[in-house]
Amino acid sequence: MAVMNPYNYSKPKNFFRTEPQSVQALPSAESKTSAISEKMDQYLESKIIAAKPEELTYMLYEGLVKFIKKALLTLETKNYEMVNYNTQRAQAIVDELRNTLNMEIPLSESLDALYEYLTFKLVNANVDKSEQQYNEALEIAESFKDTWKEAFSIK
Repeated sequence: MAVMNPYNYSKPKNFFRTEPQSVQALPSAESKTSAISEKMDQYLESKIIAAKPEELTYMLYEGLVKFIKKALLTLETKNYEMVNYNTQRAQAIVDELRNTLNMEIPLSESLDALYEYLTFKLVNANVDKSEQQYNEALEIAESFKDTWKEAFSIK
């Protein structure tokens, strides 16, 4: 049975960099780190451009889980600035998932309501600095990720 993807995705218009890369005569440790970061960015760009819409959604779910976990880790160390940062990154992913829903597909209304609840959990977890609420949000996010992976047979 085929699963219908409830998301509307299009590739970003100005996805590729247009500015030329600068060249230094002798590479320093900082420029080596920058070069590695640049290569990773290029790899990620290639991965996104080549991805199917279902895979893009899965990548978003992976990022969502990652940032909730990071928020939990930084909560343990009481680094509240990073807790807030990682929570906002997770919220931005949920916003992206909500904004790309194709509301002509009946499933989208249910997903939208679940995303709204997840956003509510993330906001409350961030305000209250509640490990329990972060764990609840993480459980929901992991459930989305696992279900999506199974539904579309993503490896």
